[in-house]
Amino acid sequence: MTQTQPQQHNPKTGLSKLSIWCINHSMVCVGLYICLVSLFFLAFPGVDLWASGLFHFGDEGFKAENVAFLRDVRHLGPFLVRVIAIVCVAVLLIKLLVPGRQPLMPLRQPVFLLSTLILGPGVLVNLILKDNWGRPRPRNVEIFGGDLPYQPVWKISNYCDSNCSFVSGEGSAAMWLVAAVTLLVPATWRKGALVFLIPLGLILSANRVAFGGHFLSDTLLSWGVTLLLILAIHHLLYRKTPPLVSDRQLDEWFTVKGRRLQRVLQRLAVRVRRALRGIGRVFAER
Repeated sequence: MTQTQPQQHNPKTGLSKLSIWCINHSMVCVGLYICLVSLFFLAFPGVDLWASGLFHFGDEGFKAENVAFLRDVRHLGPFLVRVIAIVCVAVLLIKLLVPGRQPLMPLRQPVFLLSTLILGPGVLVNLILKDNWGRPRPRNVEIFGGDLPYQPVWKISNYCDSNCSFVSGEGSAAMWLVAAVTLLVPATWRKGALVFLIPLGLILSANRVAFGGHFLSDTLLSWGVTLLLILAIHHLLYRKTPPLVSDRQLDEWFTVKGRRLQRVLQRLAVRVRRALRGIGRVFAER
């Protein structure tokens, strides 16, 4: 009678299964991440103060914000965001102005990038959270030389009127650069894009903590809420069957609107030419 050897648990196999499950249930995982990070900082608010305290030097304050190189690095993120946004708008405008030609790229891509940028870092982070939660920035709280009390995550207060600490706008933009762009990059380029974007996103996010502009929790939660919104829009545009809108539908819509715009512009050009001729005749008669 043969004895069967008990199967040994392979940690790599378990990790692989967990990774696959997280990929297939990405929105659930991000939701859990937001809950866990929130609960952690509500239970241990001192971690926020400890992390900011690493970059605070008594009367000298947050010295990192005086380093020219770090200030320049801070501007790199917004610059890249603007470049991508301008390219996306240009692609849509070219299709609108030249409707008979094929678009420079599938139109869902610029629509996805612009919608996630506007709704994520724009509306959710800056208009809803930063302008309404009233959390003072680290440099403004009492422990770091300010005159305002520390406020925990998710607590709405009136200590700050607008552009407040909760959550980090730079952290949100960094996550948008990493997640939104990576989701659209071809698989052959994805690893290279991540090698560049992940360190950049970490540096941009850490910069704000070092400058006393945001708490660690502001950054970690900005990543979560931004990524959750990006995944939701990606699901609607790419994973849902049928998608909310397809490349073909967008192409047809821009073609119809573009041809209508061309007719309007042609009529306007005719009227302008007639008006100029009339003005020319008036001057000629004089």
